[in-house]
Amino acid sequence: MAAAVEMQSRQWGDRIPEAVRHASPAVWTNPSLTATASVLPNLAIGRADVDGAVARWNRFAPLLARLFPEEGAGRIDSPLVPLDGPLARDILDGAAGRVLVKADHALPVTGCIKARGGVYEVLAYAEELARRAGLLAEGQTYAAFADPDFRALFARHIIAVGSTGNLGFSVGLMGRALGFAVEVHMSHDAKAWKKQRLRELGARVVEHRGDYGAAVAAARGAFAGRADAHFVDDEDSVDLFLGYAAAALDLQRQLAEAGIAVGPAHPLFVYLPCGVGGAPGGVAFGLKLLFGDVVHPVFVEPVASPCMLVQLAAGLDRSVSVYDVGLDNRTAADGLACASASMLVARTLEKLVAAVVTVPDDALYHWLKVMWTEAAVRLEPSAAAGFAAAGRFAATLPAEARADATHVIWTTGGAHLPAEEFEAALARG
Repeated sequence: MAAAVEMQSRQWGDRIPEAVRHASPAVWTNPSLTATASVLPNLAIGRADVDGAVARWNRFAPLLARLFPEEGAGRIDSPLVPLDGPLARDILDGAAGRVLVKADHALPVTGCIKARGGVYEVLAYAEELARRAGLLAEGQTYAAFADPDFRALFARHIIAVGSTGNLGFSVGLMGRALGFAVEVHMSHDAKAWKKQRLRELGARVVEHRGDYGAAVAAARGAFAGRADAHFVDDEDSVDLFLGYAAAALDLQRQLAEAGIAVGPAHPLFVYLPCGVGGAPGGVAFGLKLLFGDVVHPVFVEPVASPCMLVQLAAGLDRSVSVYDVGLDNRTAADGLACASASMLVARTLEKLVAAVVTVPDDALYHWLKVMWTEAAVRLEPSAAAGFAAAGRFAATLPAEARADATHVIWTTGGAHLPAEEFEAALARG
């Protein structure tokens, strides 16, 4: 068996760029990129599924407004913030183009992009339970999900998730708000403050000696087949994926409201921090549905943890880990510290993602500090990834693709970073 694995490694090893194997910054342009119109019809997920996710978000808006009245009146969306002048030029390393920030670092309810997936999957599970129990009357407002009879139903069930922190917080916050028991499985080296805030919500935190992947695998096994439990599988959940994909429609609306054209002469480049792949994969898929070939999703990963790059470059015959190419998966970007990519995302985005850029930790801290001092944007290290990647990627574009391009940098977390953690991160910048 070991010999077979070694032979496979030799077969795909030369597809991994030398810079990636040596944990150096790299731009990997996807050789499998294919015309969108020929890819989408062959996928198991489509526009109808995303429209269904948008409809579910709308059904639950009254509930979100009731539970979190100070947080966006039932909408989980973030501003689209334009940057200009010297800062925009610095981000693109002098290249021409418009720069905007999709500010999910300040997303309502959770202050991170994981609300789009984690909150959505909790709501989907709650809706399924309520329907099965006969609690949903025709025309009933979903604000009723916070009523005692609904909460009594949910209290008899448990929601579990494996997480580095932000997904667990999103699942825990929404789950506990509805009365579910919540169990979050985390690696022992996950941030202590992220574990503590989960405990303060009333969630049970289970620590594992291994990395994020080991925590997910242990949780998946512990809850398999339990009728009273639902496991939120960050590596293989279609509901999570669709919750993220719905965000693309928000960006489309915001670009139109700002009068920003997107088309063959006005390409759109979107930089998405990537861990296991669920959030960036869902967003990228939604954008491809809406904009086709004129949108170019660019995933951004730490040099020590480029799991999606490694998987896409190696091929989809089997799961490949960063450990398989000699990397250690040690990065300050804890939200991106994933050794293996989601195969659901890799198979869905194989021919749709334009490129993957890898960035070092010192660049994350640099841009965290720059964005705070120059634009009052408060990020955690992983959320600064897009700023560290945009200039490097823009330098690879032909001149005709630069002048009228729009670059959207998607930030993913930071609003709830404790003051002492943020100050320490700023000091490293």
